Amino acid sequence: MNEINGDHKLVPDRNYTYCPWCSTKLVDRHIDGKTRQHCPECDFIHYKNPVPAAGGFIVEDDRILLVKRKYPPREGYWSFPAGFMEWGESPANCAIREVKEETGLDVEVFSSFKVYSGTDDPRTRAILILYLVKQIGGKMEAGDDASELKFFSLNDLPKNLAFESHIRALNEYKQYLKTGKLPNPNE
Repeated sequence: MNEINGDHKLVPDRNYTYCPWCSTKLVDRHIDGKTRQHCPECDFIHYKNPVPAAGGFIVEDDRILLVKRKYPPREGYWSFPAGFMEWGESPANCAIREVKEETGLDVEVFSSFKVYSGTDDPRTRAILILYLVKQIGGKMEAGDDASELKFFSLNDLPKNLAFESHIRALNEYKQYLKTGKLPNPNE
């Protein structure tokens, strides 16, 4: 069970039976140091890659805006306004779009923050790219995947945060505010 909210499920091991390109039955083959699904007919190799996602930190009066999730997974839990990138979209544009869809706010990116590997979303493994953003317009209202919006003091964050990567990001943001620098994993 996950310490975050008790509903942790491992990401399913998604495998194909048949090649998505030519419909030939796939076989396991040792490629690049790992066992991967391979098509002996057209040479397709199934690489299991994480899905990119992006979101934004919106800070106002030393409080951070979080959204309450409207849908599973983790319905009713709090998270950054963030979501999966669409085809042809840059990470920064994804963050801007997701913030707008979930909060109604128009924002611009003024700095990247950090990149996180997310392993506790039951839909997929994700790479979360977070940006520091500033509001430039719009009207704050919950939309799309959010049922509620709220600014939280960093000293009074909700207990039910949706994802481990969001918890890490909030903790690292607190450290950043105290020290002016991000944690160094080599120290």
